[in-house]
Amino acid sequence: MLLIVLISAVVLLILLITLFKFNAFIALILVSILAGLGAQMAPVTVIKAVQKGMGDTLGSLTLIIAFGALLAIILSETGAVKRISQGLIDTFGMKYLGLSMALSAFVIGIVMFYNAGFILLLPLVFSIARRTGISLIQVVVPVSAALSVTHGFLPPHPAPSGIAALFGANVGLVIIYGTIVAIPAIFFSGILFPRLLRGMDIKPSDKLFPESENSDANLPGFWPSLIAALIPVVLMAIATISDLVLEKENPIRQILGFIGDPSTAMILGVFLAIPILGQQKNFAGIMQKTSTAIESVATILLIVSGGGAFKQVLIESGIGDQLTDLMGGIALSPLFLGWLIATIIRVSLGSATVAGLMAAGIIQPMMAGSDVSPELMVLAIGAGSLMLSHVNDTGFWMFKEYMGLTVGQTFRTWTIMEGIVGVTGLIGVMLLSLVV
Repeated sequence: MLLIVLISAVVLLILLITLFKFNAFIALILVSILAGLGAQMAPVTVIKAVQKGMGDTLGSLTLIIAFGALLAIILSETGAVKRISQGLIDTFGMKYLGLSMALSAFVIGIVMFYNAGFILLLPLVFSIARRTGISLIQVVVPVSAALSVTHGFLPPHPAPSGIAALFGANVGLVIIYGTIVAIPAIFFSGILFPRLLRGMDIKPSDKLFPESENSDANLPGFWPSLIAALIPVVLMAIATISDLVLEKENPIRQILGFIGDPSTAMILGVFLAIPILGQQKNFAGIMQKTSTAIESVATILLIVSGGGAFKQVLIESGIGDQLTDLMGGIALSPLFLGWLIATIIRVSLGSATVAGLMAAGIIQPMMAGSDVSPELMVLAIGAGSLMLSHVNDTGFWMFKEYMGLTVGQTFRTWTIMEGIVGVTGLIGVMLLSLVV
């Protein structure tokens, strides 16, 4: 009976979002309440479970996601994003243009949400295609692949951050393992795959992103820009390494643990970025722009909290325990199972964030008595949440319209690229699980 409730809840969520066009947060909360009642929980207990799930999730994520968005605004407004991209392209040259574009997008994508990073890099994509004569599709696919990988695999992005919080995963290790898995995923989807697309006839609008005549003289330097973008990642990675090599009582480890805590690292990243970029005189103007960033994360935080509510109801209703008992008799790797559930929800719903959080809520009760690395489970679910994006995903339509593609061409480019990311990500996680 409890498993029927779970299946019904997932189906209802899919219908509410896709057919009835409910806001994802409202749909998640409604389905969480109905699932709890369907599992014969007392109404008051259901509401308390929803509140607990939301509070526990937001408590560990609000600072990370909010300050991550603020850092993205600072990098964008100061021109650091443009300088990083130009510097990497100059370094690698035209021969390795795909690599330089992917690397640019990866660095920028660490702190920027997918849609923001894609829009921000598009003028550069169009400019490079015009100046070099290279097909636009050869330039944009590496960018899209790298941005997608960071969106699905790496904190401070909402889904991996939320899944890590649900599993109690070490965020620093998620970043380290995620970067290892990201390398082959980007290579196959963003470097090799575009070679199969040579000769594809696309017709983007000539009015999109005309060449700018503005001087780049006022842009910050390449190294300050790169350092400002990577401060949080470096701090979190150092703290994680110190946990592995230093004794728990070591004062250096305690200091590094504080500054490398994901929340502290993001806060330090925001406040150090402005002096590193030499933008102290523009501080007031930059701060005025940050209100946009705060507004942009409000909905995301609500959706993430809705995923936490759904998870908590599954745990307290006993649905998670029954699912664990059922899956215990199935000879499937938990990592593969997490990936598969996320894939099914992703294909059904379209939203990578919702797919990842829902899959995590379903899998989380199984993790209690498992020896599976929670960090690898974050990545397995993240890979599944990126699989086979199609017409129910906003990313699909953004890619189609900006590139001037037909629906069929978008399937042959964007959808296959996302599928390669998801499958390669799973293979990378499974191989990494042999040594972790």
